[in-house]
Amino acid sequence: MTENIILDGHKLAWHRDRVQAWLRGERIAPITIDCSLTRRCSYRCVYCYGQLQVNDEKRMTREVILRFLTDAAEIGVKAISFVSDGESTCSPHLYDAILHGRAQGLDMALGTNGYLLKEDRLGDILPALTYLRFNVSAGEDSRYKEIMGAPADGFARVCSTIRRSVEIKRSKNISVTIGLQMVLMPQFTDQVLPLARLGKELGVDYLVIKHCSDDEDGSLKVDYSRYHALTDLLHEAEALSTKDYLVKAKWSKLMSGGKRSYDHCFGPLFILQISGSGLVAPCGMLFNSKYRRFHMGNIADKSFKEIWQSDKYWEVINFIASEKFDAHTMCGTLCLQHKVNEFLWDLKHNRVDFPETDLPPSHINFI
Repeated sequence: MTENIILDGHKLAWHRDRVQAWLRGERIAPITIDCSLTRRCSYRCVYCYGQLQVNDEKRMTREVILRFLTDAAEIGVKAISFVSDGESTCSPHLYDAILHGRAQGLDMALGTNGYLLKEDRLGDILPALTYLRFNVSAGEDSRYKEIMGAPADGFARVCSTIRRSVEIKRSKNISVTIGLQMVLMPQFTDQVLPLARLGKELGVDYLVIKHCSDDEDGSLKVDYSRYHALTDLLHEAEALSTKDYLVKAKWSKLMSGGKRSYDHCFGPLFILQISGSGLVAPCGMLFNSKYRRFHMGNIADKSFKEIWQSDKYWEVINFIASEKFDAHTMCGTLCLQHKVNEFLWDLKHNRVDFPETDLPPSHINFI
């Protein structure tokens, strides 16, 4: 199972029809939407990009959320991941949202710190999820509290929830992938191996070790040059992989120095982001109120289908893809759409062609 999980790359090769429609100039729906159901969070992670994304709060009611999911399925979105600038377990509507989205034919996923995830609802939502990812950036209790700003019982409580998730998955033979994600800042190196060992002990399917994104002003003060010294450590962590447990570093981003090879942005056409406030924008790096020119609408005010069909939506999409937009200076570093953008940029400029595809990867609609 784990050999079919792509954790450092993209899956556009398996969505050739939609990419070709884009190349023909057609208006396409996103394949994947990353969103949150709230901007609230139960933790205060030191690396949190959400603190840089402040925008006007709206009320994400059950009606608003379910309408959005219905709209997304109707226009051709294939997958929704509840991963964005808030902790969706803080919303009382999370469980209904997962089940409703799946009933609409959407692939559903959840990324969470896990602290507020209700163990008595795991049996309901696990069959409806393609993947459940726990954001865990430390493998030891004291460092977990320090790095993630968690309550005193956070580490023990989340480990218990992860174990229970794995138990339910195995006992009921559910196909959901259960994984861990570590956001690695260079000063967290002492936690790489403890976390890799913890993931194996908990019985999850994978641990992915990723970079920390920063904004264009370097507000989080990430020193990307320091990642290069971690090569041996990351290889040691990856060596803990087994046939049932994958440890994978996002090498292409960790070793990129935070640099881009593309000038403009095409990725949000295929993978869009929505704030926990309901704000629709090309990406999370543009949620902040100071980027209002890039804001397309809010699903609390207007249906997502109307926003997607609106002139404003396409004006923004066309602007970030134009010569007027410079991805090197007008964006934060290593965004969600980075790997997709690399491929689309090269494809648009005839530097690459579609790779040959074999067996489809896991989570194919989460590109």
